[in-house]
Amino acid sequence: MTGLKRYLEARLTKLLRQFPVVVVVGVRQCGKTTLVKRVAPKWAYVDLEDPKTAERVSYDPAFFLRQHPRRVIFDEVQALPALFRSLRGAVDARRTEKGRYLLTGSSSPELLRQASETLAGRVATVQLGTLKASELARQSLSPFYQLFGGTLNRKNLVQGRPPLTLARVQRAWLRGGYPEPALRRHEDFHAQWMDSYHSAYVERDISRLFPRLNRTAYRRFITMLCHLSGTILNKRNLARALEVNEGTIRSYLDIAAGTFLWRQLPSFEKGGPRGVTKMPKGHLRDTGLLHFLLHILNKHTLDNHPIIGLSFEGFVVEEILKGLEAASVVGWRAYHYRTRGGAEIDLVLQGAFGTLPVEVKCGARPPMRSLQTLVRFVRDHRLPFGVLVNQSDRVEWLTPQVVQIPVGWL
Repeated sequence: MTGLKRYLEARLTKLLRQFPVVVVVGVRQCGKTTLVKRVAPKWAYVDLEDPKTAERVSYDPAFFLRQHPRRVIFDEVQALPALFRSLRGAVDARRTEKGRYLLTGSSSPELLRQASETLAGRVATVQLGTLKASELARQSLSPFYQLFGGTLNRKNLVQGRPPLTLARVQRAWLRGGYPEPALRRHEDFHAQWMDSYHSAYVERDISRLFPRLNRTAYRRFITMLCHLSGTILNKRNLARALEVNEGTIRSYLDIAAGTFLWRQLPSFEKGGPRGVTKMPKGHLRDTGLLHFLLHILNKHTLDNHPIIGLSFEGFVVEEILKGLEAASVVGWRAYHYRTRGGAEIDLVLQGAFGTLPVEVKCGARPPMRSLQTLVRFVRDHRLPFGVLVNQSDRVEWLTPQVVQIPVGWL
């Protein structure tokens, strides 16, 4: 990743001037270590997954922190959760000093709970995803995200043709954003890397975090998730197929989401009709891994695969959410919307900017009847507009309530 700048660098630098501790969380191999070393190149680096290093720190964490009171990177901190208690004491000893510790982690629920409970008011957390398509193209963050800097306003919408070509977008969609395979244009290496990554995720990472987990069943579960990516999951059917109970399926989903492999979107219910489906919807976060596990290795296969629409939807949703994180938009929430009658909206964003419904279509020109749910949602909730993202080549108002934004603008 030499020379490739991540959008989150500026945000991390700013947060280190505001907080004593900053935590960067994200899926394995998304570039967290590279990012923090670029932001703090002269800081001491402590790899907590190295057994000897972890033993040295864990023997007496408080003593280690007294010896290293500032400018320390702790990598993969979920390997040593006891460190948080000692960090609190070290931070409180110099409460006003900022930018002292930079942490990374690949497992969310327990790590974030430890950080929020033990270091409340002392820590900022940011989430790093795999590379955005525009990061791969080495372009600046799209001005599309300026839309979320205040109250949603039509005047702040981007105009004209997108800065990223459709060919670049489609390549990023097909291959995904894991830095190492995405930056090497070699199909054999890409397949080999993905295979090794999937095996290491289940056999090493998950085994270490959840030693009692049935790895064979969990591996089958991940494969099944790929086929169901972009849908509302029926836990009962999943449990029956895996020959486990529904409680086990819930645990597996928590693990997949907590290790940033799976994105779970809750149902948007505010002000909606009584017939709103209240079950969450989810998708595999990286389409490169999704396609590999489904044996989709080239664009021709993707174009003819039944998952193409749901895959594109997941890709667009992740591009938008990674963009919000990069643009330092805080306090946002992401949902999906679906009624029992089958009307749905792929993404509903809510935050200080207001509420923005986003529908995703794989084609370049959707039939007007497919916009009915989006138009009705905008009217019912009295919103300024809704967005349709597709593979078109220009921004265009399709109805008085719906604006078309080409995926290249994201």
